[in-house]
Amino acid sequence: MLRTVKPKNARSKRALQAREPKEVEDPRVAIFVKGTHAGEKVTAVMKELMALKRPHAISFSKKNAVRPFEDATSLEFWAQKNDASLFVVGQSTKKRPDGLTFVRMYDHRVLDMCEVGVEGWKSMADFKTPKATPGHKPLLHFASELFDTHPRFIQLKSMLMDFFNGEVIDAIHLAGLEHVISISLGPTPPSLNAAMSTLQATGAPNEDLLSLPKVHVRSYMIRLLASGTRVPRVELTPMGPSLDLTLRRHTDADPEMWKQAMKRPKLRKQDVEKGVGKKRKNLDVDEMGDLRGRIHVGKQDLGKLQTRKMKGLKPGREEAVGDDENEGESGRDSEGEDEGRSRKKRREV
Repeated sequence: MLRTVKPKNARSKRALQAREPKEVEDPRVAIFVKGTHAGEKVTAVMKELMALKRPHAISFSKKNAVRPFEDATSLEFWAQKNDASLFVVGQSTKKRPDGLTFVRMYDHRVLDMCEVGVEGWKSMADFKTPKATPGHKPLLHFASELFDTHPRFIQLKSMLMDFFNGEVIDAIHLAGLEHVISISLGPTPPSLNAAMSTLQATGAPNEDLLSLPKVHVRSYMIRLLASGTRVPRVELTPMGPSLDLTLRRHTDADPEMWKQAMKRPKLRKQDVEKGVGKKRKNLDVDEMGDLRGRIHVGKQDLGKLQTRKMKGLKPGREEAVGDDENEGESGRDSEGEDEGRSRKKRREV
């Protein structure tokens, strides 16, 4: 482990502050390491993956005697020295040929690992099509229900999302979408569905009983063509690389370390004063970060509700006639006397 160094000037202080935890994380840096025996296929695959990951990629040109599943000390040393959180280790042996190991770090310590074997492979040079600009954020498409149900594919999906995900953005410009990475699985065997139901019922591991399908990774360029409407017509053109992967060894994350890695930052004092925190009643923040409140209103008397003075809302003639009839005969006598007085006044005039 590296010793902690106190900053001696403002420049070193800014460098240390850049490595501190942040509410919005920086793009993850990936280090590509070749083992003692890396074949041509593994070297070419790592080169293509590094081209998709640029500019947040570091390549170690020399071969290193590194075995992530046996000893991860060297990986933790490199992660702290280069401020990297992802590793791609290429190793080809007789027992496990053409192997790639994805390693994810947290706080410069190994969080989890997943090893895959490369079977089908086509380079970018085999596709005579335009290529995406380095540094552009790709679209990720996962085409299988196993990515949400099977624990091995859930881990692989999480790793690939961290690997290809770039800078966190607030909005998307349609012209900035250049390429899409599609990750799909082969046909799901019937035994896998039966074993998944057994796993959910008993909670026992079932990896030895399953033949897991292959993982197909494909890259496409996005072409936006005129369609005569505001929404353009989208066409996908193969860009490369093309990979067929098989799952091998893996290491799950420690529950305590995973809990720390998934922990969200506390609310700031300004947010609490605005009513986002617990000091204000009936206010909370949902998973999307939107402020939601609940309002309690007393019971209203709709009979006293003031409406617009319209002809249609005034009482009709029938109601007025009914009120006059209920007045009785006394009312009729008084009306007759009034009529006689008005006649006399007219004659005098």
